[in-house]
Amino acid sequence: MSLLRINDEIKRKGKDEDETMKAIWNGVILAESDKTIMVEGTHYFPPEAIKKEFFHPSQTKTRCGWKGEASYYSVTINDTANMDCAWYYPQPKPAAQNIKDYVAFWNGVKVTK
Repeated sequence: MSLLRINDEIKRKGKDEDETMKAIWNGVILAESDKTIMVEGTHYFPPEAIKKEFFHPSQTKTRCGWKGEASYYSVTINDTANMDCAWYYPQPKPAAQNIKDYVAFWNGVKVTK
C-alpha cells in the first residue's frame, strides 16, 4: 500500500468523534477523549487528553517507515510502573502529521469505549 493511499485512509476514517475512548491501566483512566484518531487499528489520543501526572518520559525510541521516530512514556500508578506503554510522534513524517504528539498505548493498557 502506498503512503498516499495510507494517508487518504487516515483522513477518511481517522476520527472517532462519536465515541469517547478511554485508556485504562490498573483500574485508572490514563486518557479519555472523543477526538481520538485511529491509525492501523490503534487509537491515538490528543495530548491534552492524557492525565500527565501518571506519565514520565522514557529514553526508548523506535522508528516507523511512514510515521517516523516514536518517543515513549512510562506510566506509574501507586508505585507500580508500566515501562514504555505509551508512544507518540513528536516530529512525524508528512504522511502522519495529523497524529503529531497524539498518544497511543500498548503493554497491558486497555483502550475501550
